[in-house]
Amino acid sequence: MRSLAAAVKFLTSVPVPERWVGDVSTLGRSVPWFPVVGLAAGGVVAAVCYGLQFVLPALPLAVVLVALMVGVSGGLHLDGLSDTADGFLSSRPRDRVLEIMKDSHVGAMGVIAIVLVLLLKVALIASLADDTRWRLVIVAVVAGRCVFPITMMLLRYARPEGGLATIFAASATPAARRWSTLAWGVLVAPAAGYLLASWPGLVAGAASVAVSLALCGYTRYRIGGYTGDTLGAGCELTELVPLLVSVIWS
Repeated sequence: MRSLAAAVKFLTSVPVPERWVGDVSTLGRSVPWFPVVGLAAGGVVAAVCYGLQFVLPALPLAVVLVALMVGVSGGLHLDGLSDTADGFLSSRPRDRVLEIMKDSHVGAMGVIAIVLVLLLKVALIASLADDTRWRLVIVAVVAGRCVFPITMMLLRYARPEGGLATIFAASATPAARRWSTLAWGVLVAPAAGYLLASWPGLVAGAASVAVSLALCGYTRYRIGGYTGDTLGAGCELTELVPLLVSVIWS
């Protein structure tokens, strides 16, 4: 269970004691737990959604839910989105993009990306019907965490000097575990979508996988692999997909 504790500590703001986590190698083996942590985090947000929808109108409720979704991860993924937007939208060569992403300062593109993503999440959640809103919130949070195993197993780490996310690299994972982890990441979101919202949920989950794969391709094209920032950006962007597909479907 140390791998599960490591996944919870890495992906959420839950204060997990260090003695439960183990060493760095434990974190490297925790990737298959990421969708499970997403399911638990989505369940917490959905429970709040279900309770508050009886006392709050749709728009204030959506703001509360988005704030909770940010709080669950401690804002870490939004930070990755900001850095990725600053780098990718700079129209600079690969090495310069990586330098920009490593800079702790937030640029104009990063601010714009955060504002647009949060506004779109609020608008989409507010547009969902009460009986489906809590279900699709779970699918969205799960889909965002499925980006991690998909990206980590398909791409190499982009920075030659290495970094924290290097421990998740596919090259450090046995082939059988790599492909099983990838399959797990691909299947969880559509399965969760179908169980929670039938065929519309299945389509929403499958669309999130398609977007995850597209983001992998674009990330590889721009910088040759993934970084911690692109993982966070992928999570934030993929969370939008089930919500958007569900609003279009309805």
